[in-house]
Amino acid sequence: MLDPVPRPASGLAVRCARALFSPWSRLSLLVAMLAAAAVTVVLYEPQRLLSAGWPPQLSGAAAVVLFGVAYGACTAAFVPRPLLNLAAGALFGSQAGLVSALAGTVLGAGISFTLGRLLGQDALRPLLRGRWLKAADTQLSTHGFRSMLALRLFPGVPFAAANYCAAVSRMGYLPFLLATGLGSIPNTAAYVVAGSRAGSPTSPAFLIAIGFIVVTGLAAGVIAWRRRHRLRGH
Repeated sequence: MLDPVPRPASGLAVRCARALFSPWSRLSLLVAMLAAAAVTVVLYEPQRLLSAGWPPQLSGAAAVVLFGVAYGACTAAFVPRPLLNLAAGALFGSQAGLVSALAGTVLGAGISFTLGRLLGQDALRPLLRGRWLKAADTQLSTHGFRSMLALRLFPGVPFAAANYCAAVSRMGYLPFLLATGLGSIPNTAAYVVAGSRAGSPTSPAFLIAIGFIVVTGLAAGVIAWRRRHRLRGH
């Protein structure tokens, strides 16, 4: 009789590889990474290192570039951008601080978008069944640049949440990054100016910056309320 043909040993390896790289496995990895980042922020407060703990021997363009890289990493780890923007203004002044903060904003958004797209999109897209979720996904997928630009100009949605929502949608990288860079300029500039003039809180520049922050915050609240009311009406 013929001997049975043995199954190739590679079959088990293939099945294990498929399980490891399945959508839900990748989503679990993303959740674990985000949870670890959040715990790190709570325990170590890295935003303080960017201001009080900044190495004094670093200065000039190298310091601005290094701060931008650290800003991007901290943003991807859920450190609030207003704190980072204030620190940028306090350390480098209005102009260099704005350049560093904007570069860090785009970098952090790109990191979050890439992680969400690679690790979360395949598992989360089938779950977009609710009316609000479908409406948000359609808006981001079909009008990506315009929608993201509005979210950045009127920051009612948390920065990290907007990044991961965009990653789950079908928005492209280029519209996302362009809208993030352009739309973040006004609000980022206001915080950077406020940080650079914090020592003189009665100066016109400081008061204008604070006024702009308050006005855009109120506008974001009004826009969010109107959209929510409109969705309920449908």
